[in-house]
Amino acid sequence: MMRILGLSAYYHDSAAVLLEEGKIVAAAQEERFSRKKHDASFPKNAAAWCLKQAGGPLDAVVYYEKPLLKFERILSTALAIAPLGFKAFAAAMPDWLHQKLWLPSVIEEEMEKLGCGRVPVYFSGHHQAHAASAFFASPFERAAILTLDGVGEWTTTALGRGQGNRFELLHELRFPHSLGLLYSAFTFHCGFRVNSGEYKLMGLAPYGEPRFAETIRQKLIDLRDDGSFRLNLEYFGYLQGQTMTNNRFSALFGVPRRLPEAALTQVYCDLARSIQEVTEEIVLRLARTLHAATGEEDLCLAGGVALNCVANGRLLREGPFRRIWVQPAAGDAGGALGAALALHHLHYGAARPAPTEDAMRGAVLGPEYGDEEILAAVKHENLTARRMTDDELNAFVAHQITDGKVIGYFQGRAEFGPRALGARSILADARSSAMQSQLNLKIKFRESFRPFAPVVLAERASDFFDLHSASPYMLFTAPVQVSHRKKSGATARELSARVHELRSDIPAVTHLDYSARVQTVDHRENPRLHALLKAFERETGCPVLINTSFNVRGEPPVCHPREALACFLDTGIDILVLGNFVIDKSTIPAGFFQSRKPRTFAPD
Repeated sequence: MMRILGLSAYYHDSAAVLLEEGKIVAAAQEERFSRKKHDASFPKNAAAWCLKQAGGPLDAVVYYEKPLLKFERILSTALAIAPLGFKAFAAAMPDWLHQKLWLPSVIEEEMEKLGCGRVPVYFSGHHQAHAASAFFASPFERAAILTLDGVGEWTTTALGRGQGNRFELLHELRFPHSLGLLYSAFTFHCGFRVNSGEYKLMGLAPYGEPRFAETIRQKLIDLRDDGSFRLNLEYFGYLQGQTMTNNRFSALFGVPRRLPEAALTQVYCDLARSIQEVTEEIVLRLARTLHAATGEEDLCLAGGVALNCVANGRLLREGPFRRIWVQPAAGDAGGALGAALALHHLHYGAARPAPTEDAMRGAVLGPEYGDEEILAAVKHENLTARRMTDDELNAFVAHQITDGKVIGYFQGRAEFGPRALGARSILADARSSAMQSQLNLKIKFRESFRPFAPVVLAERASDFFDLHSASPYMLFTAPVQVSHRKKSGATARELSARVHELRSDIPAVTHLDYSARVQTVDHRENPRLHALLKAFERETGCPVLINTSFNVRGEPPVCHPREALACFLDTGIDILVLGNFVIDKSTIPAGFFQSRKPRTFAPD
């Protein structure tokens, strides 16, 4: 049996993935073990956990990009702009000279530390890995492939086509012309962290007007009909490596870069809306070009830009493809998976079973903890937990949510990728007009405008959302059905006031433009969460809940029961569910909390 370990590291979201005969046995991000959000270090903990799941010795290790090609790009860029950017180049060199240029040796040494002995080490192209993660994990026998991100080695966008156990990349766009970097430049200018805050920019966009979109088209980007483009590099700072934007960028839009944590004024909402509109336009043009070139009916997406669920939703509604499948770990973490799949099929030539379902199996591919570990964590906190049957648990949780309670929900294997899908989730009532603010301010400790996603019974999804496709990974937005909308009549322009406008029967998950980032739940794919939604539907008539990740700002989602307990005890979560065990905060003596040291939460 062929066993392959895929790795991504040293940029952001390091991860490890184990394949056995092409099947995904284990997949996890390093951040879930180190508790350092977007951890970029070598994924030694994730790799160690994956190897424990292996049924035998490892045959190969593969890394998700080619370091020498990446170094060529960095060196060529530095020489092209010299003497500008010398400080940033000099600061980056120690890492390259002492570690990254010697990755084969580094990986060999790390594997030996993990007890694997000498294992062959391979390297995949960055966008080859993204494409493999999209196509080989998809439910399609043949499909078009589109990958979009900041940059790998040189490629920033790739268009391809796959069939069976092979694929080819037909066209590419190359650095420094990058949709991912363009979007990240606006992320940076609006005061959010690059490679972390892009989803915040997406969530901010509906509060704005696209009044800068034409300026972007006229000044920042030369966009062609086929979706290819060139950026006007006079307005960006990332070639010099110090900042994403420069003073010309600020002058062009008449607004300085917002400082992190500063007040969000309307102009930043308008910037967010403008770049979101341009991004969607580029994605649509590229998709139409790809469809015309390949004639394929189905499309697979990966790369960090593929996590832009608003663009995905529009592509699903307006684009030329019949079906779209997005890799749920579309960013660099998923590169570890793609590298392993590419090695298995392209290098070793392994046949691909006729795909009838997606290979991600709901993306619940991470660590799982049994009753013994749950009870040990509960005992360590000097708490007690009540055990319930499945039916008792679902009825109890549904009733508590109806009563306005917030639930920390910890079940089975952890998710792989950035989305909470019901394994490490916080659940609450989507019908509550106050719940969005309550969750943001008292539990997540983050900006009040941040939207929450609905999780809905798959068989009832079309009753609430204009969505004609499954969305198990929360990677498509869809309009709320007109029958469930409300007109607020509000005229407020201030962001803080607009957040609280009542827009639908499920206001806590309805954005300003009546859209929602939908997760559909099928009873065959996620029977436990489906049963809970059914219990809530029986209680209220509504098959929709809020589903957000089980974490607080600045921290990755919880992985182990001890982290779930800490998050529960240090926030406003009311009920904690660990498997079939329940802890109700209202039953914990007040003196228990007086002895706990308050936690501070870092910006994210």
